[in-house]
Amino acid sequence: MTTHTALIVDDEPDIRELLEITLTRMGIATRTAPDVTTAKALLTEAAPQLCLTDMNLPDGNGIELVTWMQQYCPNTPVAVVTAYGNMDTAIEALKAGAFDFVSKPVELPRLRELVNSALKLSEPRPPEAPEKDEPGLLLGQSPEIKRLRTQVRKLARSQAPVFISGESGSGKELVARMIHLQGPRNDAPFVAVNCGAIPSELMESEFFGHKKGSFTGATDNKDGLFRSANGGTLFLDEVADLPLAMQVKLLRAIQEKAVRPVGESKEFPVDIRVLSATHKNLPDLVQEGLFRQDLFYRINVIELSVPPLRARPGDIPLLARHILGRIAREYECEPAELTPGAIERLKHYDFPGNVRELENILERAFTLCDADRIDADDLHLGAAAALSSAPQLSGPDMPAIELPEGGMDLENYLETIERQAIEKALEATRWNKTAAAKRLGISFRALRYKLKKLGME
Repeated sequence: MTTHTALIVDDEPDIRELLEITLTRMGIATRTAPDVTTAKALLTEAAPQLCLTDMNLPDGNGIELVTWMQQYCPNTPVAVVTAYGNMDTAIEALKAGAFDFVSKPVELPRLRELVNSALKLSEPRPPEAPEKDEPGLLLGQSPEIKRLRTQVRKLARSQAPVFISGESGSGKELVARMIHLQGPRNDAPFVAVNCGAIPSELMESEFFGHKKGSFTGATDNKDGLFRSANGGTLFLDEVADLPLAMQVKLLRAIQEKAVRPVGESKEFPVDIRVLSATHKNLPDLVQEGLFRQDLFYRINVIELSVPPLRARPGDIPLLARHILGRIAREYECEPAELTPGAIERLKHYDFPGNVRELENILERAFTLCDADRIDADDLHLGAAAALSSAPQLSGPDMPAIELPEGGMDLENYLETIERQAIEKALEATRWNKTAAAKRLGISFRALRYKLKKLGME
């Protein structure tokens, strides 16, 4: 059985001894160094599976060692021991390439968590799978997407908070999921939350949980998102939508690595990696006083930019084949192919909604085209095409629609009408789907798609 080795770098003998005892009890062989020079010599002899270094050393500092290791020992995760409450130093170390940090006085449970996460990175990984249909795959061969995949692999080895910027629909959650899946926390939960979708009055309970009876409606204890993600990754999507009061509480939870549920008198420790994203310009919001600067610096230790789809048109054919194959499997139909004309039309389209819009365009074209080939006209791109292909909202055949007082759920309303029309067509044709599709004026594939989508199979 292979024994893991750790290098401990600290000029205080008692701290070295404490760390040695802790790691030895975990079955890890240790080597020690009192300064940067000795540490570099030992690292040059043999790279360990983990390095723990103090920040202040007689002949340099921990960040200098971290930077050196990125060049000469890039596969050895290095964690920095910082002074209590010195978050600026910790963030500087993470930016330099440190795997993680732990504050003095060293809490042994926190140290063990850090060590176990670091050692997972030294375990042999299976060879990368060929490009296939995986939920987290970042498809494409463009320089932009290759660079993004390289950055994702590198950031997956760190525990630094990453801020993912990019336009709506460009795949920010996909990138966050890939960072999680390729890192040492991949066997723990990945919890994604859209910060703009939670009512402000429920935010504290959603994030931190609550105690039974702490407020009206709290009929059970609730863990909350932070504790649900314990050991794994919490992805805060649209983090710019958090109200200022919640930003303060979020910052404290991230810094203290602990949460206090609503109605509780004690805090619960949490071990999570925080990834965040928004399509808004956070620096501008900081300048306008709408987003806290201290929280911005805490979540934006490393920024990762996701390119828009229009910046990589050469990836569109590969993405389109992947999406069409997934749709065909999902609806148990033969896959459709894009004609060269359709591919060219897609390559020259601006895609304001990015990959998400491409998915919607292809799903619509797949269900409405008659043959197994999707031509340029089947895509209905652009406002003019959408208007020209839209049914006229007047005429003798247009049914009268009564709008209810107040608000209405338009999507459910339209689904109800669609369901009723399909049911009547099936009944009229004695449940012959081919005849029902013809009567409805849609393709057989479109009918199968709608039956599955509406749960009518």
